Amino acid sequence: MIPQTTKATKIAVVGGTGAEGGGLALRFAKAGLAVRIGSRTAEKARDAARRIAEASGAAGVAGYANPEAAAGADIVILTVPLAAQVEILKSIRGSLTAGMILVDATVPLEVAIGGRVSRTVTLWDGSAAQQAARLAPEGVRVVAGFHALSAEALARLDEPVDCDALLCGDNADAKAAVRHLATLIPGVRAIDAGPLDNARYLENAAALLIALNLRHKVKNSGMRITGLAVEASRP
Repeated sequence: MIPQTTKATKIAVVGGTGAEGGGLALRFAKAGLAVRIGSRTAEKARDAARRIAEASGAAGVAGYANPEAAAGADIVILTVPLAAQVEILKSIRGSLTAGMILVDATVPLEVAIGGRVSRTVTLWDGSAAQQAARLAPEGVRVVAGFHALSAEALARLDEPVDCDALLCGDNADAKAAVRHLATLIPGVRAIDAGPLDNARYLENAAALLIALNLRHKVKNSGMRITGLAVEASRP
């Protein structure tokens, strides 16, 4: 059990060479965590790790092929397109062990099957996060989260991220650990959004933000939930 995220917690970002994964890795490296960048090839991951280390001024960033990145982590964050989710989950399955936390940030966009980038597809499991939970080994605790955090905003280290991070999951301890992790990003407030069955709403909300970005010609729209007595993140 990981009651909260500490400086000793190792974070693997599988898909860390992409914009969203790279942005999260950048923020967690800046916060002083040990960050492992995962990619299909170790060379690509090492290149991304060097860039993130230089931008964040952090020393604890390293690149690995996806299975090796996941094997050495306490929390694995999956930030890949829907079309790659199943394949990559199968590739890292042997690296995931009981007690680990898997954070799924996959948005099941229709573009994966040739449709619109601002629409989602309905999955048999109900959501991409539930699909990840089905494919993960027994005992791996799955949390859905980080869907709405803009890659553009994450990359701007000199500015806070003006967005709430909604989290869904069936294990309270896992959600608490990811909630603490989210609040290491300045400006982010983490909110418990219920069981993993609610993940479909988070994924649809991310598609809505994409639609808003396209309509208003911006890249960093976000969400704030009002009326909740939720502690804000540290500055």
